[in-house]
Amino acid sequence: MAKFIIILRELVRDAASASYQLFKIMVPILILVKILQELDLIKYLAWPLEPVMGLLGLPAEMGLVWASAIINNIYTGMIVLAQLSGDAPLTAAQATIIGVLMLVAHGLPVEAAIADRSGARFLFQCCSRMVGAFVLAWLLHHIYTATGALDQPAVMLFQPAQTDAASLTDWGVGQLLNLASIACIIFVLMTLMRLLSAIGVIALMNRLLRPVLKLIGIGPKGSAITVIGLTMGLSYGGGLIINEARNGTLGREDIFYSLTFMGLCHSLIEDTLLIMLIGGHISGVLWGRLAFSLVAMAVIVQVVRRLPERFRSTVLWADHQPSA
Repeated sequence: MAKFIIILRELVRDAASASYQLFKIMVPILILVKILQELDLIKYLAWPLEPVMGLLGLPAEMGLVWASAIINNIYTGMIVLAQLSGDAPLTAAQATIIGVLMLVAHGLPVEAAIADRSGARFLFQCCSRMVGAFVLAWLLHHIYTATGALDQPAVMLFQPAQTDAASLTDWGVGQLLNLASIACIIFVLMTLMRLLSAIGVIALMNRLLRPVLKLIGIGPKGSAITVIGLTMGLSYGGGLIINEARNGTLGREDIFYSLTFMGLCHSLIEDTLLIMLIGGHISGVLWGRLAFSLVAMAVIVQVVRRLPERFRSTVLWADHQPSA
C-alpha cells in the first residue's frame, strides 16, 4: 500500500508539472486569440491565403476558413465553413481538400508553442505544417481532378446551432473546463504509460513500430509518446514530451522528429471524424494524410542529417533541455 501511495504521488506530481508547463503556454495564447476574434481581425489574416485557394481548386473565401483554423482550431474552421458554404456547396473533393488543410495546419499558436517549449523551434514547426498542408492539398487536388473522383456534392452533417455569442464569463468558464480536462487526460495517460511499461506492452509496441519510426528518425524511447500524439492529439503527446525532455529521457533529435511527425499527422481518430462531418473523404483525410506524413518525414530526416550541426541547433531544435 505504501508503494502504491508513493507511485500515485509521483504520477500526480509529474502530471501537475506537465500540465503546468502546457498551461503557461496555452493560457496567454488563448487570451490573445480571443482578443483577435473579438476585434474581428482574423479576416485580415485570411487575405494572403485567398490566392492560394485558387491553386487548390477552392473558392477564395475558403482562405478565411483555413485562417480561422490556423489561429484557433478545427472546430472554428468548421463553423466558418458551415456559414460560408450555404449558397455554394462544395464537392466532396473540395471538402476533403479544405479538410486536410485544417487537419495538418490548425491551432498553430498553441501547438507550435508547445513544440517550441519541448525543444523544437517554433518557426520551423509552423512552416513545416503550413507547407505540408499545402503540398498534401495540392496533390489531392490534382489526383481528384485527374481521376474525376469525389465530384459529387459534399454531404455536410455538421450544422452548428445559431446562438447568441457567448459572454466572456462563459468563454472563461469553458476554457477552465478545457484546461481541467487536459490535466486529467495527461494524468490518465501517464498512469497508462506506467502500467503499459510495467507489463511489457511499451517494449512490444517499440519492437513493432521500430522499423517505421526508425525510418522517420524517431528512436524507441519516443515511439510510445508519438503513438499517443498520433491517436489523441499534439497537446497530449506534446505535454508528455515536455515532461520526458525535462527529465533528459529524450534526446534533441528524438524530440524534433517526434514533434514534427505529430505536427503533420496527429489526432487520427477525433480530427478525422470531425472533417468527415463536413463531407471530407477518408481517402484524403486519413489514408492520404498518414501516407504523406510518413513520406514527408522520411525526406525531412534525410535532409536534416545532411545539414551542419550549427544550422540544426539554430533553426530546428534547441541545444538545452526545457527548464522546470
